[in-house]
Amino acid sequence: MELFKLPRTLGEFEGLVIKANIGRFGPYVQHGKAFVSIPKEEDPMSITLEKAIEIIENKRISDANKIIKLFPEREDVQLLNGRWGPFLKIGKGNFKLPKDADPEKLTLEECLHIADNQPTKKKVVRKKK
Repeated sequence: MELFKLPRTLGEFEGLVIKANIGRFGPYVQHGKAFVSIPKEEDPMSITLEKAIEIIENKRISDANKIIKLFPEREDVQLLNGRWGPFLKIGKGNFKLPKDADPEKLTLEECLHIADNQPTKKKVVRKKK
């Protein structure tokens, strides 16, 4: 019966309503069209408006720090911070950076060269029984 109390409206922030709910991937806070995960130590039934605003602002800061470098000549080429360190994104493809490369100093030509010279993944062939 507790779940029928969700989604729970917490209040307003920046003119938009903040709601707490439990979804497919766990508890979250919704602010407009943004969905931000609630940490495990927080409960969506008891989270306060102040804590929800703090979570939303922390998410904005982490998203802003994700971008290392953009190239105005080619909008689809980006240098980003990822879960396992910096990487190169061109269109929908992601590429590893060499260990000795400094992502802040890479030029567009160097990025395209890195993408063209990526080692291909080996395909695993399994025997049928």
